[in-house]
Formats: sequence, structure tokens, C-alpha cells
Amino acid sequence: MSEFSYIYLIPLIPLLTFLFLGFTAKKIKEPVSGYIGTAGLLAVFGLSLYTAYQYFFVSGLVNGKYEPVKIMIREGWVHFTDKLAIDLGILVDPISVMMLVVVSTISLMVHIYSLGYMHGDSGFSRFYAYLSLFTFSMLGLVMSSNLFMIYIFWELVGVSSFLLIGFYFEKPSAVAASKKAFIVTRFADMFFLIGILMVGYFAQSFDFETLNSPATYQTIQGWIANHQIFSFMGLSIFTWALILIYIGGMGKSAMFPLHIWLPDAMEGPTPVSALIHAATMVVAGVFLVARLYPLYYHIDGAFALRVVAVVGAFSALFAAIIALTQEDIKRVLAFSTMSQIGYMMMALGVSGFEGHEGLGYMASMFHLFTHAMFKALLFLTAGAIIHAVHSNFMKDMGGLNKYMPVSSIVFLIAALAISGIPPFAGFFSKDEILAAAFEYNKFIWFIGFIVAGMTAFYMFRLYFRIFFNKQTDYGDHKPHEAPFTMAFALVFLGLMTIVAGFIPFSELVSADRMPFHSHIHWGDPLVIASVLMAASGIGLAAFMYYKPTDYPDKVSAAMGKAYVWTKNKFYIDELYLFITHKIIFDHVSKPIAWFDRNVIDGFMNLLGVTTEKLAERIKFLQTGRMQDYAMYFVSGVIAIVMLVIYFR
Repeated sequence: MSEFSYIYLIPLIPLLTFLFLGFTAKKIKEPVSGYIGTAGLLAVFGLSLYTAYQYFFVSGLVNGKYEPVKIMIREGWVHFTDKLAIDLGILVDPISVMMLVVVSTISLMVHIYSLGYMHGDSGFSRFYAYLSLFTFSMLGLVMSSNLFMIYIFWELVGVSSFLLIGFYFEKPSAVAASKKAFIVTRFADMFFLIGILMVGYFAQSFDFETLNSPATYQTIQGWIANHQIFSFMGLSIFTWALILIYIGGMGKSAMFPLHIWLPDAMEGPTPVSALIHAATMVVAGVFLVARLYPLYYHIDGAFALRVVAVVGAFSALFAAIIALTQEDIKRVLAFSTMSQIGYMMMALGVSGFEGHEGLGYMASMFHLFTHAMFKALLFLTAGAIIHAVHSNFMKDMGGLNKYMPVSSIVFLIAALAISGIPPFAGFFSKDEILAAAFEYNKFIWFIGFIVAGMTAFYMFRLYFRIFFNKQTDYGDHKPHEAPFTMAFALVFLGLMTIVAGFIPFSELVSADRMPFHSHIHWGDPLVIASVLMAASGIGLAAFMYYKPTDYPDKVSAAMGKAYVWTKNKFYIDELYLFITHKIIFDHVSKPIAWFDRNVIDGFMNLLGVTTEKLAERIKFLQTGRMQDYAMYFVSGVIAIVMLVIYFR
């Protein structure tokens, strides 16, 4: 469609900004490089909003359904067979347009915020170059029209996160965290790539529109029924392909047990935490499942989708339990992110496909949208607090309400939103998730219900310990409010957190692209119960942490080993280290290394030594004198003639 002819500019602008700032980082100094990066993102933000307006309110709705728009960059990039090919294209549909708004909004706010937060940093220009690279990668990922394109940008997002997490490369902890994130996500991406190849082989297409069409999944269902030999553990090979693709999403979205990189990723600058590990990168896994949702729903009775639901529910509960005991405010928010991503995955897993049956799908995308706003706000406010007190730990904070009133207000708004208190954005999306879960499976609903109360508790444990509780002696360096650029981003995201819940999301995004009407039934017992659960969590947090008491110490002492295990994140990191060092390295890698050095290398060395010794013995044959060669020739002829005569 001609009205989307400009859409190439959306990823192109941050790419050009990255190249320009990358090549001129040592020449263009602060704050000019920041202004250039921010101006580029402002243009992207404007184009993304215009695209959303054009698609949702002007041309996208055709015959009561949002029709996707596919824009080809170049036909037939790589051809494998007559049917199987990789094309370069852009897919404009409800979830890609929604993600354009999310990525551009959060990235713009991070760019503006970083003008103040990164002021005076020696790597200021390099930081903005990395931000532009990440934004380009994420925009390319959400606009990709096929599986291989999304995989290319998926890996670029991984590279960007590696650079941003390890931005302070002089710190060993930052280097270790960046390597950890890169290795864990690359391990998951191996399964993702295998899944892509399997889907391409059996479906004969990588194109999303082809894969998600009824003709394709009906053909696949028929093929599965007629080829039972292609099954493993009772599941078709195609279901296994979808599960492998989901493992790639688990790595990127930090789902259990591939979550271990996310808390350590907080070593990067706080704006990075807001951009990558709260609002955009970690939801890539959710977006991936949503992108292939028709396949997940229609193949093998949606078994792969049930896997998504179970892993999501467990991850939500697991991360919420750990968040209850953490002392580093960024790590509390990191585990909160993992828990909320689990909520989104759980919602996809419990969803149907058409109309109100697809409530979970819509709720997942809605929560993705609202979570981006209030979680970015939480991280950026945490950055302002750390900027003021020069510490990440709650023990070094307290009483900041009188020093940082703006930060206190916006943090409270975000905490109320993530806790599910009306009328803030998180209430509307979380309530839709719980409603969908209740219809699907009461046990999964109960997990989500309990997690809602735990979320409210740990968020207000954080809020009260930072802004109230004890009056910490800050000495001569009194904390102060964030500078204008940082405060602007906080206020903007605070306003978005208030109003985002009122967007009629079900009329814009749905599993079958058919708008439907959904609204909150305020008298519904489920709604009342979820609000009361959240309020109970807040009340308990106020009782224990609003003022200094000995209740937290008594509770932790009463929990005993359970508290120690929770505070140490159930020793999952130590388990991974034990498996890698004691089992893989000692019992697998070392024998392989010995075999390589002593057998493989030894055999090759033997060949070399043998050749060298043989050459030493016969080198006198190569004298360079004509008379010697003539003698050898005549002697050889005589010997051959004598042999011929003898055998005759």
C-alpha cells in the first residue's frame, strides 16, 4: 500500500545514526552526539505513531478484519527450492505496529533520560551509538516478514545487549555479565535455529503470512496424520519444532531455567536496564510466540501452547518468590520483569483463537504494552535514585520522599500499576490475563492470583524502604531530584502509565485480527478478589516496612533455610557452574582435550616426524648434478630390462 511507502525509514534512521556516531564517536563530543541520537529517535517515534494511526484508524480494517500489509524490499533473496525461499520484506500487522510504538516510545525516553544520566561519562558518544544499534535491531525484528529475517535481527539484538551490558568494560563484573547473557541466549538460539530449519523443511515456507494461513496448518495437520513415523515421545516432529522455537524465546525472555543472565545484566547503565531488560528485548520471546500463534494453536491440539502456559506460570511464580528477598533494587526489578514476562507467556498459553476465546492473546499483548510503560518508569526512577545516593542497595536508602518528591510520586504510580490497582494501566491488562486463565485452568489462574499478591508486596517493600522507613544520614551529600531531562522521561512515562489502560486494546489487537469488545465487569468476584489480593500485599508491606520494625528479621529467621535459599536464588547459578565445571569440563571436555592433544595431534605429529626422517634418509638422491641423475636413469633402465628378460 502506498500509504506505508515511508516505512523503510523507521529502522533505517537508527541504523544511519549508529553508523554516523560509531565512526565519529571520538570527534563529536557530549552533548552533541546525544542530541543527534535523540533527534533520530524522535523522528522514528513520530513515524511509528503515524503508522499506528494509518493502520488502525485509516486503512488497516478491511471487511471487519485487520488485513496485514507485506512490503517487499527485494524478491527472492535466497532460493532453496522452487517453494522454499527467504525474501526480504516488512510485515505490517496489529502486533508489529503495536511493537513499533512500544520500542520507539521507550527508546526515545531512554535517549532523553540518558542526556542527564550519562552526563560526563567518557563513553557518552559510544553509548548513544550502541543505543541506536539496539533500536535498529529491535525495530527490524518486529517488522520482519519471515522466520530467517527475524533470526538475523534476533542475533543483532543479542550483539547489542552484549555491548550495552558490558558498556563499563573496565569492570570485571560487567564483562562477566555481558558474556553470561551472550552465552546463555546463544545456547537458546541454537534450538531456535534448529526449529526454524525444521519448520522450513516440513512447511516449505519461512514466510509468516504463509505459515499462519489456514491452508498451511491444515496441510500440516493432514501430513502429521498420515506420517506417524515422524513423531517422538508421542508428539509430531512439527510440534517439537515449535517447542524448539519457543526455547529460543525462553532464552531471550529469561524464562526458567534460562533466566540466569537477566539479574546479572543489571551491571550495565540503568537506562540500558530500562530499554533492553525491562521493556523491549525481553519481550521478544513473547512477540515470537504471538507471531506464530496460529501454528501454536492449531498443531497437535495446541500441545506446544500448553508448554508455553506451564513454563510461563512457573517462571512468574519462581521469579516473584526470589524478588521477595533481594536487596539490590535493580535485581528486584529484574526478577519482577521475569515474573511479568511469565504472566504474558501464561496468557498466550491459555488463550483460544477467535473473538472472546482469544482473550488471553489480547491480554498478553495488552500487558506487554502496559508493562513496557510502567517497568521502564520503575527502572528509570531507580536510576534517578541510584544517581542521587550512589548505591543500589535498600540499606543505603530511606526517607527519600522529602528529597525526591517527583521520583516518589512516579515510582508510586508505577508500583500501583504493576500491583494491579485501578485505574492504573497494569490493572486492566492483568485482570484480562487472570480472566482468561480462570476460563482455561483454575490451577494456572490460582498461580497468577498468588503472584499478583506477591508482586504488590515486593514492589511496596521496595517503595517503602526507599522513600520512607528509616531516615538515613546522607551526610553532606544530600540526595537531590533528577535533572530536567531525566525528570521529563519519568513524568511522561508516569502519564502513560495512568492512561494506557484505557486504550480499547481488544478492538485493535486480537489472535484472529478480528476486533472484539472487552471490558471490565467491576462487580465480578474475580475482579474484586484480584484487587483485594493486591491491596493485601500492599497492606502487609506497609505494616512491615513503612516504619523501622523487627518484623522483617523475625520473618526471615522463622523461614530459616527457605529464606536463605530464596535470597540465593535457589542456587540455580551454582548448579549451572557445578554442571559446567565439574561435569562438562572435568568429565567431558578434559577427556576430549586429552584425546585431541595425544591422539589427533599425536598422529599428525607422527606423520610430520616420519616425513621429516624419511626426507633426511633420501635427500642424497636430490644432488642437482646431471651425471648422478644420468647414472640413476641408466641403472633403472638396465634393472627393468633384466627383470623383463628374467620373467620371460
